[in-house]
Amino acid sequence: MTTRIEVTRNIEAPIEDVFGAVADIRQFSQALPHVVKYEFLSDAQSGVGTRFRETRDMNGKEVATELEVTEYVANDHVRMVADSNGTIWDTVFAVKRGDGYVSLTMTMDAKAYKLLPKLMNPLVKGMIKKAVERDLDLVKAFCEKQHK
Repeated sequence: MTTRIEVTRNIEAPIEDVFGAVADIRQFSQALPHVVKYEFLSDAQSGVGTRFRETRDMNGKEVATELEVTEYVANDHVRMVADSNGTIWDTVFAVKRGDGYVSLTMTMDAKAYKLLPKLMNPLVKGMIKKAVERDLDLVKAFCEKQHK
């Protein structure tokens, strides 16, 4: 069973800046204050094959997730995949030029392969979507502040 979340934000900043803010964990962690640390797990630090551990503060508790970049087309899209707690989290950040803005869309597919996540993921979808919306609002603010 797959649960899909899709969120879009229009950002007034160059496409290179918006793409970099989501495709590079070093910039992403600057945009999101609740990403408290990251660690590269591969020699590659950008592009396909990059693996890293991201640690977020989630309501006072640190939660670490290992991610791998499986697709990377500069200034178009980046796909990151994580296997966590019985679910494959397949996330694509896509950017597209608009008229005076860049459209950033994040599509997250949660594919549960264990019983509890199969039951729980659809129930917590709304909460996860709110967190994703907050993350993209922070990315938008970060990019627009950098661009001014």
